[in-house]
Amino acid sequence: MPSNTIRHVHALSDAQLNQFVQDGFVRLDNAFPEQLAAEARAILWRDTGCDPFDKKTWTRPVIRLGYYGQEPFRKAVNTLLLHAAFDQLVGSGRWRPRADLGSFPVRFPHAEDPGDTGWHVDLSFPGPSDDPNERNDFASWRVNVTSRGRALLMLFLFSDIGELDAPTRIRVGSHLDMARLLEPAGEAGMSHLMLADVAAERPEALAVGKAGTVYLCHPFLIHAAQPHRGSRPRFMAQPPLHPAEPILLEREDGDYSPVETAIRRAFQKNQD
Repeated sequence: MPSNTIRHVHALSDAQLNQFVQDGFVRLDNAFPEQLAAEARAILWRDTGCDPFDKKTWTRPVIRLGYYGQEPFRKAVNTLLLHAAFDQLVGSGRWRPRADLGSFPVRFPHAEDPGDTGWHVDLSFPGPSDDPNERNDFASWRVNVTSRGRALLMLFLFSDIGELDAPTRIRVGSHLDMARLLEPAGEAGMSHLMLADVAAERPEALAVGKAGTVYLCHPFLIHAAQPHRGSRPRFMAQPPLHPAEPILLEREDGDYSPVETAIRRAFQKNQD
């Protein structure tokens, strides 16, 4: 297959691209085969140390696993459909293919609070300190108005996830509020963000769907985990798509990606 064949695939309609700019995310069903999800779950179950058929072994609300680059994970993140969607949302040649899916927070039905359900955006680069301890402390990392180091936030569903199965909560349109919050900080960006009240009036959506579904999200989208109230563990990866070149908010040719267009639109609203 010629390497440029992917350029002629359109994964997302114009309506979906407009939705991404307005809402901050788009849901892509059947983004990767369910068989790959099943193969990946078998690996993840093994690494949890839990028995899929014995709930007494499910002793914690969340088990964090990673990194995963085995064949089912690598294939899942590199389907033609996903690559075409990356081209449409970020721009052809402006993103780097992934060889893995990073880490998995596997969530189990459990009475205990998992302790990680705060509203947040994913931080993407370390601060200016040369202290290796600080650079390794991801809580002190930053996010800036050009989303340095992150082109997309992605939610890969490796199990069927319904409303009770700890789906990620999403504040619809919150990427616009986040862009306006970050604008005064410029390239230096911000860290230690407290976002409980940012975009709190926005409607909430849940990242539900069948295994093989992927939510492609603006990197500024405010989201949160929640406790698992269902009956079967939730398997989901949340890797970034890394940029091959910086996001630009001023382009001479006007060839803005939907990611860039959303940020620019947020600034326009700031001026209205």
